[in-house]
Amino acid sequence: MTSYGSYPAARPRRLRTTPAMRRMVAEHRLHPADLVLPAFVREGISEPVPVSSMPGVVQHTRDTLRRTAAEAAEAGLGGLMLFGVPLHKDAAGSQGTDPDGILQVALRDVRAEVGDALVLMSDLCLDEYTDHGHCGVLDDRGRVDNDATLERYAEMALVQADAGAHTLGPSGMMDGQIGYVREALDRAGHEDVSLFAYTAKYASAFYGPFREAVASSLEGDRNTYQQDPANLRESLRELELDLAEGADMVMVKPGLPYLDVLRVFAERVDVPVGVYQVSGEYAMVEAAAEKGWIDRERVILETLTSFRRAGAGLVLTYWALEAARLLRR
Repeated sequence: MTSYGSYPAARPRRLRTTPAMRRMVAEHRLHPADLVLPAFVREGISEPVPVSSMPGVVQHTRDTLRRTAAEAAEAGLGGLMLFGVPLHKDAAGSQGTDPDGILQVALRDVRAEVGDALVLMSDLCLDEYTDHGHCGVLDDRGRVDNDATLERYAEMALVQADAGAHTLGPSGMMDGQIGYVREALDRAGHEDVSLFAYTAKYASAFYGPFREAVASSLEGDRNTYQQDPANLRESLRELELDLAEGADMVMVKPGLPYLDVLRVFAERVDVPVGVYQVSGEYAMVEAAAEKGWIDRERVILETLTSFRRAGAGLVLTYWALEAARLLRR
């Protein structure tokens, strides 16, 4: 290791003396283009519906989603990740593959509104659409049927791509999902639609508020297909498989509890690496700020910077629009 001298000649504080000095020597910077805004669109409502466990987050109407997409494009965000909240659910999640389902309609709305000014992403999973709340179809013993679910994901991929999504986010953690969806897209002439793999999606307690946001009907848990929070090496196997199957980008989810995983991903691959700052992370900060225990704006930017420092090139965060405004100050 290089020797830098010793005190009093060596004084690291010289590079912290003024805001301009600290800004000049900063090792990592946030930019609005690094940020992706997750957004929920709900069928059958005429006004946005607040998500009580996520202050400031709403289930959008089609009109308010279009306005939010325009704001996101104006703010210079990198992208928008859409989740649909349908009126009707069934065992097969049929609204997820209906060309006129709420997510597909919203994709067409947003694409018409902003064109290519944002990367329009869509969640590719069945959990919002199934009456049992699982990310796939169930077999006759009530277990998630991996291979039957892949067929449904391929169908979802085609209707989402047809509706105008630039990027699909397969998030169900089914074995083989990236390769199966990639093949289906390519066969249908959607070679340019990219895949943002939820590569390390942990079976986390931090997802609680999200389930309110998508009106989840989950029965039981997802421990048999989402990754065990105790495991890191397992995520590297998932990473190798997703890349071999054609993933264009990879993701770690949740964010702050898994910075070690994020760092390992960033050091090992040469595709873009993203992280999802999930609903529970958002809700904890908002709750502490509401009680006056923390400086809310500083904590928002500090958490986002931690993801960039750990190696993320993309950050999905419910604060994306607000953070973009803060960064312009």
